[in-house]
Amino acid sequence: MFGRDPWGGPLEISNADSATDDDRSRDLDRAALMRQLDETQQSWLLAGPGDQAGKKKKKYVDLGCVVLDRKIFMWTVGTILGLGVFIGFIMMIVKLVPHKRPPPPPPDQYTQALHKALMFFNAQRSGPLPKHNGVSWRGNSCMKDGLSDSTVRRSLVGGFYDAGDAIKFNYPMAWSMTMLSWSVIEYKAKYEAIGELDHIKELIKWGTDYILKTFNSSADTIDRIVAQVGLGDTSKGSSQPNDHYCWMRPEDIDYKRPVTECHSCSDLASEMAAALAAASIVFKDSKTYSDKLVKGAKALYKFGRLQRGRYSPNGSDQAIFYNSTSYWDEFVWGGAWMYFATGNNSYLTIATAPGMAKHAGAYWFGSPNYGVFTWDDKLPGAQFLLYPRFFSAGCDSS
Repeated sequence: MFGRDPWGGPLEISNADSATDDDRSRDLDRAALMRQLDETQQSWLLAGPGDQAGKKKKKYVDLGCVVLDRKIFMWTVGTILGLGVFIGFIMMIVKLVPHKRPPPPPPDQYTQALHKALMFFNAQRSGPLPKHNGVSWRGNSCMKDGLSDSTVRRSLVGGFYDAGDAIKFNYPMAWSMTMLSWSVIEYKAKYEAIGELDHIKELIKWGTDYILKTFNSSADTIDRIVAQVGLGDTSKGSSQPNDHYCWMRPEDIDYKRPVTECHSCSDLASEMAAALAAASIVFKDSKTYSDKLVKGAKALYKFGRLQRGRYSPNGSDQAIFYNSTSYWDEFVWGGAWMYFATGNNSYLTIATAPGMAKHAGAYWFGSPNYGVFTWDDKLPGAQFLLYPRFFSAGCDSS
């Protein structure tokens, strides 16, 4: 008779009386030891009291300072990552959803006035307008200036129109560029605070780029400069189209516009020099352009000093619209700006010479316009410009 060995092998069960219970027990033990146990059988033997047979051992994660159950560790890490993703998703939604912010306070009246004053220059631009000009009813205009004049035959496109007409007068235009540059030099932070710094610098460059076209800006010595583009005098009865016979949009002008040059015009040359010199300080962060402006200013001031004379002879368009009464105040004004732009003391010597102040009318108090700063009389501006250079130290010491 045979029975099944609990360890997987057959055992012969004999009913012989000679086999005792002890002998059979020893035979069973010997058979068990001789057979190799598989992994499951070993786990049954090694299982401690109360352990379930075949139960897998727990796995742990050793973090160095603490040992954690692997399941707990994985659940913890997964929960943290899940929360992080959820919080990130919520933050992304919050940022993408538009929020209503309270409107900024309205600008003060001075800021509003400045915005409108600068917009005037946008409306007066001549030539090919940039896309961001901001004046929708203005377009490219007078694109043949200079090229249509047989005596000049070079491009004089650009600059600013004088007023409601389309004449380009260099004398008041240059003074305007000087004043805009002076305002930036004094109040750069204010312009930046109201978001107008880039705008006004662009306007100044629009003007100085044009001024550089009106003379040979690459030369050290010049013999002429452009004083005006277009005509406005209607007193001579000519039927030839000009900017006062034909009041129209600059965009519609299709007639030839004459160019007026001058060979002895100290006032105009010195004012143009002042404009380029002042602008060179505004654009000092752009060395190439600033140096170009200084070079042009030197040539202009030198020309004005050598070729003495007023730019507005009697009977000319310049005398009718923007007559210059003297060029001595421009010598002081231009010399002061040349000094600040270059640091060359020779310009300061010219501007502060006692004879120069006398000729400029510094001691003539009988004039009804004495002390009035205009495009014709720059002496008050020059005095204010030079005052800190000479009198602040004396006032402090007293």
